[in-house]
Amino acid sequence: MNLLQWIRSILFSVQATIAMPIIGLAFAPWALLSKRGAYTACRTYAAYTMWSARWMIGLRCEVRGTPPEGAVLVAAKHQSFLDILMIYHALPLPKFIYKKQLRWAPVIGQYLLKMQMIAVDRGKRGKAIAKMLNDVKSGALEPGQLVIYPQGTRVRPGLKADFKAGTGILYEQLGQPCVPVATNAGVFWPRRGLYRRPGVAVVSFLEPIAPGKSRKAFMQELEDRIEENSAALLMESGFGKAYATD
Repeated sequence: MNLLQWIRSILFSVQATIAMPIIGLAFAPWALLSKRGAYTACRTYAAYTMWSARWMIGLRCEVRGTPPEGAVLVAAKHQSFLDILMIYHALPLPKFIYKKQLRWAPVIGQYLLKMQMIAVDRGKRGKAIAKMLNDVKSGALEPGQLVIYPQGTRVRPGLKADFKAGTGILYEQLGQPCVPVATNAGVFWPRRGLYRRPGVAVVSFLEPIAPGKSRKAFMQELEDRIEENSAALLMESGFGKAYATD
């Protein structure tokens, strides 16, 4: 880690943090009146952050595969705040499942509510999923790309964590295709700390898994494909050996 990259990383993190409330407040009048305004504000922030990352810290963001449209389940590897931004920017109507504590965050909490993102109480995950299924089936939620992180939290590149049953329940009950998503974003923008590596962060939308499989077969295929492709992206990043030995 060199000193200059540290300075760039700190400056980038500071300005990206400041930009969030500025963009949120600038779009607030439109966002309060229109869901489209809320989506546009968040898309603007995602685009700005990825753009500033490119020239400030030498980090380029690349989306591979075909981002899905229409009503579909998106099950993504989660390593970093960056993969959230990349997936959000790539999808036409993303609906993330998020921890309910974010509801009370200044600015962002109001945007989450306006966009009908789905809050989950981690201590009562089963009830939250049941409510979401009821909302989807009753038409209370506008059709879109329902984004879930099967492992339930950010996982450091190179490590594995259990895939939670909630994704299988959603797949089974919704009867929708599921698009797995692999990434190596955590290599460049880690879960903790301010240091950001230069390079190419990738989010890869894989071929959909058709509805109709048993829950067990689906979960096994989902895990195999996400882990295999994320491992390949890790090696492609050039830092695979470092993560394997850290």
